Amino acid sequence: MANKKASVTLVDVARVAGVSVMTASRALSGDGYASEDTRAKVQAAAKELGYAPNALARMMKGGKTNVIGIVVNDLSSQVVNAFVTALSIEVRKVEMDMFIYCSMGTLGEARGAAVSQMLHGLWDGLIYVLPCMTEEFLRTLEGSSSPVLLLNYFRHETTLPVVRGDNLNGARDAVAHLIELGHRRIAFVRGTAHTGQSDLREQGYLAALAAAGIAPEPELIYQGNFQELSGLEAGRQLLSLASPPTAIFAASDTMALGCMNAIRERGLQVPDDISVIGFDDIPAASLAQPPLTTLRHPFQPMAQAAVQELLRRIRNEPGRRQRIEFPSELVMRVSTGPAPQQSAAPARKRSAARKTGAA
Repeated sequence: MANKKASVTLVDVARVAGVSVMTASRALSGDGYASEDTRAKVQAAAKELGYAPNALARMMKGGKTNVIGIVVNDLSSQVVNAFVTALSIEVRKVEMDMFIYCSMGTLGEARGAAVSQMLHGLWDGLIYVLPCMTEEFLRTLEGSSSPVLLLNYFRHETTLPVVRGDNLNGARDAVAHLIELGHRRIAFVRGTAHTGQSDLREQGYLAALAAAGIAPEPELIYQGNFQELSGLEAGRQLLSLASPPTAIFAASDTMALGCMNAIRERGLQVPDDISVIGFDDIPAASLAQPPLTTLRHPFQPMAQAAVQELLRRIRNEPGRRQRIEFPSELVMRVSTGPAPQQSAAPARKRSAARKTGAA
C-alpha cells in the first residue's frame, strides 16, 4: 500500500477529482484561480490517494518549498543543539518544515560556496546558527538574493540580518556579581575567536574589573577553546599559581564545568574555596554539583525572532530589522559565594580538615 501511495501523481489526483491536471495543480498550489468547490474536491482526492506534492518539482517550477534550512558547524555543541531544538518548535508553529545541514567546521569561500550551491532551491530561507565563517564567505552571502539570517553571530560587521544575545553586558554582570561577593583575584577562561562571542565576554570581564578599580593580570587569563577539557586544563593551571584566583569566570558553561573538576581534584570546594561562573546555561549547568551560576541567553525567544524575521524576508513583508539583540540573564545558583578571607593554602587545609572531620 505504501508503494502504491508513493507512486501517486498529480494526473491521478486530477482524474479522481474530475478536473484537468492544470486545474488540480492550481487548486493544490494556490497559484492561479480555482473555485472553492473545485479546491475542496481536489484536496479530498489528494488526501484519499495519499498524494504529497514533490518539493523539488515545486522548486523547479519556481514555487516555494515550504522549508527553512538550518546550517550548523558542530552538532556536538550543547548551545547549537539548544538553538536547533528551539528553532524546530518555531518552524513547526508556522507550518513549515526544517532541513538541517552540518558543515563540520569553518565555512570558507570555496567550502561555503559548495554548500550554498548544494542547498540552493531546497529551502525558502536559510538560518546559520552560531556560524563559524570567513569574512570572504560572509561577503558572498551578503551578495546572495536568497533570504539568509545569522543567529548569534558577532565576528564581523554584516549587512545580513542578525539575531543575537548580549555577550558584553552579560559578562560584565557576571564579573560584577563576583566583585560584589568580595572577589578581587578573578580569572577569565577564554573561548576560541571563531564566532566573536569570547572576545565580547572578555571585554565585559575587563570592563567590570576597570569599574571596580582592579587591574587585570595576564596570568589570570587562560586561552581555552569552549570545550570541557580546556576548562579542566585552565583550572589546573590557575590553581597552580603562587597566588591562585578566588573566582573563575569561564566564557562557556562547558569550560566552567571543567574548572570545577580541576577544583575537586585539588581537594577544594566550590564555592567555599573558589567560586565559578559560566555562560550559556546549558542543561548540564543546573545538574552540576553544585549547580552552576551562569548567564542565560533566551533560546526560545531568539529562535522565534529568527524565524519570524526570516519569514518577513521570504514574503517580502515590511517591518524588517537588521539587528535584534536579547539581554542576557544572570542565573544565580550555588557555585558562587563570598570570597574566602584566607589564602589559598589555608583554604586547602580547611577543605582537608572537613574531609577528615578535624577541627
